Amino acid sequence: MGLAMADGQASLHAFLFTGGFCFLLGLMGYLATRGRKFTVLSKQLYLITVGSWFMLSLAGALPIHLALGVSFTDAFFESMSGVTTTGSTVLTGLGQMPHSILLWRGELQWVGGIGIIVLGIAILPFLRIGGMRLFATESSDWSGKTMPRAQVLVRNIGTVYLLLSLSAALSYWLCGMNPFDAIVHAMTTMATGGYANYDSSMGHFADNSAILWVSSFFMLSASMPFMLYVSLLQGNSRPLLVDSQVRGFLLFVLLIVAFLTMERITNGDISPFHAATQVTFNVISIVTTTGYVAGDYSTWGSWAVVVFFYLMFVGGCSGSTAGSVKFFRYQVSLVLLWNQLKVMRHPSAVFVSKFNSRVVSDEIIRSIVAFSFFFVLTLALLTLALSLTGLDFVSSLSAATTAVTNVGPGLGEVVGPVSNFESLTDTAKWLLSIGMLLGRLEIMTVIVLITPTFWRS
Repeated sequence: MGLAMADGQASLHAFLFTGGFCFLLGLMGYLATRGRKFTVLSKQLYLITVGSWFMLSLAGALPIHLALGVSFTDAFFESMSGVTTTGSTVLTGLGQMPHSILLWRGELQWVGGIGIIVLGIAILPFLRIGGMRLFATESSDWSGKTMPRAQVLVRNIGTVYLLLSLSAALSYWLCGMNPFDAIVHAMTTMATGGYANYDSSMGHFADNSAILWVSSFFMLSASMPFMLYVSLLQGNSRPLLVDSQVRGFLLFVLLIVAFLTMERITNGDISPFHAATQVTFNVISIVTTTGYVAGDYSTWGSWAVVVFFYLMFVGGCSGSTAGSVKFFRYQVSLVLLWNQLKVMRHPSAVFVSKFNSRVVSDEIIRSIVAFSFFFVLTLALLTLALSLTGLDFVSSLSAATTAVTNVGPGLGEVVGPVSNFESLTDTAKWLLSIGMLLGRLEIMTVIVLITPTFWRS
């Protein structure tokens, strides 16, 4: 509202209405429940988590709908994509849009980014969802000390998140971005969201290699476990240096970047430096589920399309702002596979599965298996549903994948890296909005709400 007022933008009325409307609803809720004492149960926490993301997406859609005059379907898609830090967009002409709307999009992703960190570190381990219990620490164990632990955790994470965001904004500005672009892109970079202020995304700054390298660094930083940053802030750097997930993830990214860079230098008419810049930026953008684009990597060859499609399923580390499957699940799966092979060789032997110096319990194995099954099932059903709206197979599959993994750009001519989702039908946009919510909340958190046993008292 302040920016719209300062710039004399017509979008001011949209923010005034939204602010007043949401304040009124909040006031009514407060007056209806004040003075009542209650304890949040784990069962209720599922509903609170899903409801919060959905209601925030509804509220976030109002200024976009009122200020730009787009349909509510488009506004909700844009808002859901922002809050879930997916980055898919249905808007065009971003460079000519009111700055207040561009800042609003950045804020939606920034808030969604810190929200998913708290969800991953504090709430999902408590709910025993998705194998995150493997990374639970004393500070993320709510039993008996719910509010004090949560408050300390949120404060520490918020401090780290803010410091990294400010560092990113300052670095962007020093590399040539104007202050407004630097702030908005810092928000969407640290959220691994991918919203940019221009239709060409980071391609608008493609001639400035320094900006692309800075962006690559902070996207990679945002995909690291934030609890390790908290330890670093407290003077303990060892966890960040020895963590198996961090070391494995960085090694994986390095190998992919090295391979694709050599491929680009060998088969493309491009200098080694520019090849390394393009490959590093695009690989990190996709593997961290940020979704920035600095060129059409689908023109690099069919092999590149396949590689980037596979990278959508990787994701960053647990407890980060990145989406998708998360790298630790692949590492744990490899440990289990190796132990299974040893059992086949020595049937009577007993092998203990360990990851990151912790025993992988049966509970964690069950949660990873359940997540993997529902992840594939969700992807298959969403692809089928999108194909029924008239999309071709490549567009349906890549759109479903980019929604559930919260990456942003898809593949093909319709939803490819240099296109957007504007041409899709309203039905397809609502389906993808559901897919984004499912993927961001680790699927199981949402699915449990539709089971009959959840609603039984």
